[in-house]
Amino acid sequence: MTIEIRDATAADAAAIRAVLVAAFPTPAEADLVQQLERDGDAVLSLVAVEASQVLGHVLVSRMSAEADGRPVRAVGIGPVAVQPERQRQGIGTQLVRSAVERLRDQEERFVFLVGDPAYYRRFGFDTATAAPFASPYAGDYFMALALKDAEVPATGRADYAGAFAAIE
Repeated sequence: MTIEIRDATAADAAAIRAVLVAAFPTPAEADLVQQLERDGDAVLSLVAVEASQVLGHVLVSRMSAEADGRPVRAVGIGPVAVQPERQRQGIGTQLVRSAVERLRDQEERFVFLVGDPAYYRRFGFDTATAAPFASPYAGDYFMALALKDAEVPATGRADYAGAFAAIE
C-alpha cells in the first residue's frame, strides 16, 4: 500500500488523538494538539494515511519570534507522531518533509523544533541556526531551519504558542 500525506480534517481528530496517545508515554502531546487547534495557533496539520487509516500526524503551530529586534514570521513543528507498530518505516520522514515543503511556499522565515539532531539534520534543521534565539527550549535539541531569504540573526527570541506552557 502507498502512504498518502494529506491535510488533516475535522473527521480525523479522533484518529489523530489515538496516534498521539499511542506514540507518547502520556496524553500530554494529544492534549497539546487539541489546545493548539482550539486556540487557533495551528498553521498546518498533516496526516499519513494508508487504506483510510491514519498512521501518523504532524502539527505546525504559530510562534512569536524576533530577529535582531524585528518581528519575524516563524512556526514550530511538533509534535510528530507515528503509530508505534509503523515507526521506523519512513512515515515520520514523509510527514516532516511534506510539512517543510509546504512551509517553503508560505511566508515563514524560520521553522523551529525540539528534537534529536541526528534525526532532524536530514531536513536541514540545525542547532547553530537556533542558537541566537532565546527560548525556554534552548539547548542541544532546539533546532531551526531558515527559509527563503532569512538570515540568521545575531540575537533573537522564539516563543512557542501559549499551549506549550502546559507541557512539562
